[in-house]
Amino acid sequence: MNNTYDLIIVGAGALGTFHAYFALQRGLRVLLLEKDAQPMEATVRNFGQIIPSGMSEDEWFDYARVSLATYQAIQAEYDISIRPNGSLYLASSPMEMQVLEEKHDRYKALGYASRVLTAAQCRQRLPAVRADYCAGGLLFEQEVTAEPDQMIHRLLAYLVARWNLAYRPATPVREVTAGSASCEVVDTLGRRYAAAQVLVCSGRDFKFLFPEVFAASDLQLCKLQMLATYPLPQVHLPGSILTGLSIRRYYAFKSCPSFSLLRPEEVDPELRQWGIHLLFKQAVDGSIIIGDTHEYADLAASDSLDFNNRDALIQLMLSEAQRILDLPDWRMQRAWNGYYTQSKSQEIFLHSPDPRIQIITGIGGKGMTTACGFAQHNVGQLGLGRLQPLVN
Repeated sequence: MNNTYDLIIVGAGALGTFHAYFALQRGLRVLLLEKDAQPMEATVRNFGQIIPSGMSEDEWFDYARVSLATYQAIQAEYDISIRPNGSLYLASSPMEMQVLEEKHDRYKALGYASRVLTAAQCRQRLPAVRADYCAGGLLFEQEVTAEPDQMIHRLLAYLVARWNLAYRPATPVREVTAGSASCEVVDTLGRRYAAAQVLVCSGRDFKFLFPEVFAASDLQLCKLQMLATYPLPQVHLPGSILTGLSIRRYYAFKSCPSFSLLRPEEVDPELRQWGIHLLFKQAVDGSIIIGDTHEYADLAASDSLDFNNRDALIQLMLSEAQRILDLPDWRMQRAWNGYYTQSKSQEIFLHSPDPRIQIITGIGGKGMTTACGFAQHNVGQLGLGRLQPLVN
């Protein structure tokens, strides 16, 4: 068996898989190792929203636009569950609406299309929205959604079939080292793999490979709680539905002049305490995904974020959701939690214990929207396309 490659990537979430995609496009032989039988962490436990409109006006907005175009291009060739159904931000007050109008003007200057909707136009697009909640909205018709329980698995299948990706699931890695001629990766069964470069994109699990780096980092863990109704085929929720709480939370809107006039005391203190901002998305089975909460802990105290779903937080989400939408059935089919890491000082955590080894994690809650664009940039920065293939 030939276990020599140009690039080895540890971790098959969005960050790892999109790094593989752009490296393969440059003609490299890529091995992607995943510890589980299939990816099971943050990449599959989210809303599946690809929303450049929520990113701050810097390189992350640019990464998000690259991501959007790349998702659309791959979907045109292979079904990875992308749906061109848009994103709608709902304002719950005249001041939130003013922020949306200012953001519309900002995006117009940046060449990113959006459309201001009146309250009546919002209700026409979204009949389930309560009239006493909605003061208007901002629509991004070009934005898309994915099915998070399908997208990454289909993307991996596409890379294997179309780009000859060497993909090995159920292969936990126990060691990554750099020698004089190449890097070596050893899995838990003792199998050895060699490459000119290694990228470690295994989220918080990189602590098992580089515990000292993990302990010295400023990463923190975030726990989310999310819900899904039973299928409601009689309800039509197109695309991503974001709310007044999203306007107040997302960095995209903080550059608007009126953002500072949004008073925190207008929001229920318990919603603020638990980082709740209401999002909705209808899955392909007709169920409506609702969320989410945000609980944070430094790594030293990360065990405090257990696997339980608190009923009190579920009730907080549902109470706010019922203030926004009228649904015929508010019974929940399921509830789950997800975890991601984020850096407290930077948008993503990058560390190179050796010039040929790079740890990439801590992208926070924007991975579905920006990981693809960041991966394209990072592959270029690393000069991976200029690597000389190793001799077999």
